[in-house]
Amino acid sequence: MNQSTTLLDPTSERSGGMRSRTAPPPSLNGLTIGLLDINKRQGDKFLDRLEARFGQHGIKVERFAKETFAKKASDEVIATLAERCDIVVEALAD
Repeated sequence: MNQSTTLLDPTSERSGGMRSRTAPPPSLNGLTIGLLDINKRQGDKFLDRLEARFGQHGIKVERFAKETFAKKASDEVIATLAERCDIVVEALAD
């Protein structure tokens, strides 16, 4: 049986178009992982667990937060993520 996977894009559906998937890095060693809390309930707990797991493997983590989940991250937060992080994980928990 042939299985298929559907990936959902959590960004606005108002802007059409397809984006190609970015290839994952071969390793996380030497990279900085940015953890972005969008300030939804329980998201911080999810990111706390990720930070602990990455830390167990010696992977550098930096934490960031949006003011509110109802608005996009500020230009300052986005610029800092882009400057200081190689990969970003965004918590979408409730």
